[in-house]
Amino acid sequence: MSALNTSVVEMVKSIKKGEITSEELVKNYIKEIKKKEKDVGAWEFFDEELAIAQAKKLDLLHQSGNHGDLHGVPVGIKDIFDTVDMPTTDGTEIHKNNPSLNDCTVVSKLKQAGAVIMGKTVTCELAYYSPGKTKNPHDLNRTPGGSSSGSAAAVASHMVPLSVGSQTNGSVIRPASYCGVVGYKPTRGLISRHLVLQVSRKLDQIGIFSNSVEDAALISEQLIGYDKQDPDTSLNPKPKLLAACQQKPPMEPVLAYIKLPFMDQLEEDAKEGFEEIKDEIKNQLKGKIDEVELPEGFENIPTWHKIIMESDMATSFSKEYKSSKNKLSDKIVEAIERGMKYTSVEYNDALSKIDTANVFFKQFFHDYDAILTPPATGEAPKGLEFTGDPIFCTVWTYCGMPSISLPLLQGKNGLPIGVQLVSSLFDDERLFRNANWLTSKIKNEIK
Repeated sequence: MSALNTSVVEMVKSIKKGEITSEELVKNYIKEIKKKEKDVGAWEFFDEELAIAQAKKLDLLHQSGNHGDLHGVPVGIKDIFDTVDMPTTDGTEIHKNNPSLNDCTVVSKLKQAGAVIMGKTVTCELAYYSPGKTKNPHDLNRTPGGSSSGSAAAVASHMVPLSVGSQTNGSVIRPASYCGVVGYKPTRGLISRHLVLQVSRKLDQIGIFSNSVEDAALISEQLIGYDKQDPDTSLNPKPKLLAACQQKPPMEPVLAYIKLPFMDQLEEDAKEGFEEIKDEIKNQLKGKIDEVELPEGFENIPTWHKIIMESDMATSFSKEYKSSKNKLSDKIVEAIERGMKYTSVEYNDALSKIDTANVFFKQFFHDYDAILTPPATGEAPKGLEFTGDPIFCTVWTYCGMPSISLPLLQGKNGLPIGVQLVSSLFDDERLFRNANWLTSKIKNEIK
């Protein structure tokens, strides 16, 4: 069985049937890592023996009839998630000697589901903007995006079938678009952030990368759930994402293409691609898509988001700033120093607008099944110093709404451009149903 051509859903079935062992599957991916890691640089920490040891234990469990929903499947973990048997450096030399005393909730749940924790993937410095060593697998002279750089690139280069990342602005959706994989950011509060580096308590959200919508659903179902150790997690019923993928929408979806105030930043080939997508939905797929303007004031969301994010960074990284400012990049120092200058009135006003925006969107989704929108300005930018502009993710991260990037378009250089779908808060099931509908209908239609 080729590790490159099989979905995670099928991998788990094959292991359960005894068609392949966990150890064989893991070794398939180790071969890919040995072939590609030197060029791509997706891994901050990888220990071949540790990965194989986990797989062997899972094979013993298989023999006794015990199977988790991710039994034997390798998963990459962004290097801001604490792992008891691997270092967690948060993309900075300041944290290189910080021990991880416990697994974070996400890693604990993955282990409980039978996943093999393959290693730690590269993150930008403190999950912000300054990039690590990772390159885009489609063009090694371009960025993979950030800050979940290694997680996106590892899945895109088939060094691992699944990975976990985080998003405070555009750090899951944008790298997924640049690297040509599925990236999913659930509704804020569905996945615990316990023992994950905190950038902003109000904005931080966990996300995942995969090569299919179904695989994204499978891993996400293992991670979603209330955790008393993260007081912002939700007590809402767990969404049945995998089942939603397998359902047809009750009728052809009604989509909204919102003319965001910064649409002028969308590159020409991306504009053309979205015009094709819209035409395809209307003419071939029998769906409906309306162009919609946001109410006055919504153009201020990037400013409000910035105030919250940078104010929270000033708090979250105060220790690093005070003790090791000289070891931080200029970018993060500037952000922290701006964060120190905002007033409490500015901060609280920016926070209050989240509820205002979500009241609007709650009503909005009475008329629409999903928002169709770009995940990034276009193809991955050239160069490795800049991880790209997250502006097309900011509104949805600010509001905490679920979003998914689907690898459906190509730019003028033959590089991936994603298509982002956004749904209403806690309506992640409908998001997956519509994502699977869109992917299955047009993936082979749009070139």
